[in-house]
Amino acid sequence: MVELRLPRNSTIGKGKTFPAPAGAKNVRTFRIYRWTPDDDKNPVIDSYELDLDTIGPMVLDAIIHIKNEVDPTLTFRRSCREGICGSCAMNIDGENTLACLKPIKDIKGDVRIYPLPHMPIVKDLVSNLDGAYAQLRSIQPWMQSDSAPPPDSERRQSVEERAKLDGMWECILCFCCTTSCPSYWWNGDKYLGPAVLLAAYRWVADSRDEHTGDRLDALEDTFKLYACRTIMNCTQTCPKGLNPAKAIGRLKELQLERKI
Repeated sequence: MVELRLPRNSTIGKGKTFPAPAGAKNVRTFRIYRWTPDDDKNPVIDSYELDLDTIGPMVLDAIIHIKNEVDPTLTFRRSCREGICGSCAMNIDGENTLACLKPIKDIKGDVRIYPLPHMPIVKDLVSNLDGAYAQLRSIQPWMQSDSAPPPDSERRQSVEERAKLDGMWECILCFCCTTSCPSYWWNGDKYLGPAVLLAAYRWVADSRDEHTGDRLDALEDTFKLYACRTIMNCTQTCPKGLNPAKAIGRLKELQLERKI
């Protein structure tokens, strides 16, 4: 008989409850994933009852309030608070998004907050993105050109050429899309994932780059590109409203055009 076991730390227990201050009237409960590598315990869900009248409107405001006023042991990433840096990417109410852009009022019932799924956890809400960044480096996300630039000006593009980059340069590499992709969950060590493939197409589409053939050669692989199954989770969850699935589809089209 086959014996199946869940991976270590898969079972999540019930953690501490931090009650709302006395006299609070506008109370919401925030249930937050907690885990630390400092002990051998399984993760738990801690419950924080907050008075919404005393905090800002976004989920990140609530998390910062918890860190500053309720439980200083809570660990998470954040920086710009403006949807630009991507640091506060996490799973909120079942969706990968940015905590700084997610209004509390848009969530019904308790606010459930977890780290990005299917990534190693550093601590609490902090996911280990080393693997994703290594994949990003592998596609060499910078302009490559053998010809010298004009001596007295920048490399120029037409308005039409520049417009082809819209919908790609705006990516902030929060990896919400990548960690929402089942294909990446199954083959994250081989499949590059939506965020990295969007970055790859950004340079393939750039008229100033002269290594398009080399870039497409590097992506001609059973897993790197073609593990995409067009599930569309990536486009649905992108907090910047981008369409990684479209970029992946265009890369597949270019690969096919080269063979015809």
